[in-house]
Amino acid sequence: MTDLAASLIPDFDLTTRNTLALEARSRFGLLLDHPDQLPDLFSYATDSDLPVRILGGGSNVVLAPEFHGITALLTLRGRAVIGETADHVLIEASAGENWHDLVQWTVNRGLGGLENLALIPGTVGAAPVQNIGAYGAELSEFLHTLRAFDRSSGTTLTFSRDECGFAYRDSVFKQHPDRFVVLSVQLALRKNWTANLAFAGLSELAQAADLTPRMVMDQVIALRTSKLPDWTVTPNAGSFFQNPIVPETQAASILAEFPAAPCYPQPDGRMKLSAGWLIERSGLKGYRLGPAGISERHALVLVNHGGARQADISALADHVKATVLARFGIALHEEPIFL
Repeated sequence: MTDLAASLIPDFDLTTRNTLALEARSRFGLLLDHPDQLPDLFSYATDSDLPVRILGGGSNVVLAPEFHGITALLTLRGRAVIGETADHVLIEASAGENWHDLVQWTVNRGLGGLENLALIPGTVGAAPVQNIGAYGAELSEFLHTLRAFDRSSGTTLTFSRDECGFAYRDSVFKQHPDRFVVLSVQLALRKNWTANLAFAGLSELAQAADLTPRMVMDQVIALRTSKLPDWTVTPNAGSFFQNPIVPETQAASILAEFPAAPCYPQPDGRMKLSAGWLIERSGLKGYRLGPAGISERHALVLVNHGGARQADISALADHVKATVLARFGIALHEEPIFL
């Protein structure tokens, strides 16, 4: 307990530790580089009547200016090939590893599967919480098992893929944000790799001879950099709103007015629409509200033009939701978490 107290960093500045670059401070900070710190952390916090929040790369959060508790940065490191089955190679990565670095690491070893998820900002530990997805792929397709610390029992648990409760941008870890801390993930990558080229912009690769995971990854990176602003240049949290999944009748009414509107059938009979398209069609691309705005490059991305705080991002998000609801009758929901 004494050692943990000595490790706390007072008046912890988080402005450079969130990709929106929001002005934010925490009463205390802690670098969590070993799972054994977690029991002491939560015990100390309980005894001191301090709230705790866990932060990874800060890429999917909208931070408040002040947090009167402990912000623990998950810095667990390590990644390795740990085994194989008849059909898969198994890799394990700690929660503090950078997600894109992990994708590159697998591709450099000739392992395919994660290439469609390249250049997604954030850490490995955050990836299953949100069940990250892009270009027709989702993390849940590859997850084998996951280790997480359970605050309610004080023990470390192992979850199978089914036990993670994955859904579109959802998981049991997102549903219980104050209970579980993801420590590491095991991913199963198929030995007999087949490229996933169903998404627009990738299908042209089907004609390529000797297609490799690296070729797909490079194309995904090119597509993302051509459309999305670089958060290191223009601070942002990536895609800010989930693509809404609506009844077929509601999608049909939009298609009747806009036959070319992006619309994707779902297994349950509903339809997934493009949130970015809805926002752009509502006339909001490039819109600015004080120091916060909507990217001129992609209507799904909210940006910090300088000096923005949580309230500015919240006000802009509310304006977007109200405008799209009035125009199309569709309610949008944020992807980032307000902390």
